[in-house]
Amino acid sequence: MQLVVMRDRHRPARQVDVCEAAARAVVSLLDDPRAAEGGPWFPAVKHWNDNRIRKLVRRADGKRWEDVQLLDGVTVGQDAPEPDGEFGPAVVRAFVPAPVRPLPKALDKLQVSGTHFPDVGTSASADAVVTIEINPGIEITTGKAAAQCGHAAQIAREEMDADALRRWREDGFRVRVITGDRDSWRRNGRPVSITDAGFTELDGPTETTRAYW
Repeated sequence: MQLVVMRDRHRPARQVDVCEAAARAVVSLLDDPRAAEGGPWFPAVKHWNDNRIRKLVRRADGKRWEDVQLLDGVTVGQDAPEPDGEFGPAVVRAFVPAPVRPLPKALDKLQVSGTHFPDVGTSASADAVVTIEINPGIEITTGKAAAQCGHAAQIAREEMDADALRRWREDGFRVRVITGDRDSWRRNGRPVSITDAGFTELDGPTETTRAYW
């Protein structure tokens, strides 16, 4: 699954907001009627979900951002905590899963590596149904963190009961992303735990995120 983050060079989004918007975009696509059995996206989603659920996060601005809106997917926007402040909204589009090659030209020209957004402040998503924790003992780019939060949100949707899913859906799939302290991370297990295979930024299999509700 490809995800693209809108980049505003003058008022960039905060990393925490990008991670939350990415998680929401992933779940919104998977929960879309077009991804359900009988829908046009179902075969692609099922094939991907039955294998390794890889996600790649790219960035785009200007016309390149406009171009990718024409491809099948779901866009989620999340306002900045201070609309008139230094940071802008986080906007992420998740695309219907497809092979890595060949990619549509509009996606293929977008960069994957080095996707960094300002890692400042804490989540403004109070009372969200789902909380996603990022491992405090690792250092990863915004793109990697967003992908891992997307993984955690996806598995949370699969594991939660129908009532929790209904409440989450009614809340627009909002999540709260936090980075806990190391002691809390060591002590507390969660219903969802995501381990990255370690093919890119991490040196070997590493637990990256957890989710609970």
